[in-house]
Order: sequence, then structure tokens, then C-alpha cells
Amino acid sequence: QVQLVEYGGGSVQTGGSLRLSCAASGYTASSDCMGYFRQAPGKESEGVAGINKRAGFTYYADTVKGRFTISRDNANNTVVLQMNSLKPEDSAMYYCAAQFASHGGCDVTKFRYRYWGQGTQVTVSS
Repeated sequence: QVQLVEYGGGSVQTGGSLRLSCAASGYTASSDCMGYFRQAPGKESEGVAGINKRAGFTYYADTVKGRFTISRDNANNTVVLQMNSLKPEDSAMYYCAAQFASHGGCDVTKFRYRYWGQGTQVTVSS
């Protein structure tokens, strides 16, 4: 059973911070990659941040580099996305996702992950 449960999200003003977390269980608990994708209304889905859970390598979209940080807690099969200096253009539905290496790499800018959570809304007001 694939299960990715997301926590966090909400509304914040420009320049503020939000923290998203995602817990994997079942089949996805042993996935090699976890990360976040986002999609705003009328826009294509965008890979935001991903992490190789074993090696700790991280991958970021250029639009969030220097502002977002992804980290993992392998003991609890959890990843955390810390989002700082938020901008209105960061507003979107954020989806936690997971991937096995056999399905592709962890770089969210190159690979669309196979397993997705339900999503959590992030709204940044100006």
C-alpha cells in the first residue's frame, strides 16, 4: 500500500516561512527518493525539492534555491521542506512524492516521481 501523509502548509505573507513534512508508510517507506512537487492553477507541475534518502543528496528547482531546504529523518521515514522568504509565486498545491531508484532518479527537475500524496495548499499573500 502506498501512503504518503502530508502535514503543514497554510497561508503566510510575503517573506514569511512555512514548514511542510511528509511521512511515508507501507510500500513507500523503503523508497529511495522523496520530495515535493507543486502546481498552481493554470500552470504545469513543477519539481520543487527532492532528496536521496540514503546518500542525502538534495535537488532543488532554480526558483527555490537558497530559500527552501529539504531534509530527511530516515528513522521515521519522514522528509521536511523548510520554506523561507516565501513569495506570492510560491503559492500552489504542494504534493509530497516518492520514487524508487528503479523508476528513475531523485532529481525532481529531471524526473517526475511515481507515488504522490494528496497535497497541501500553500498561499503567500503580498
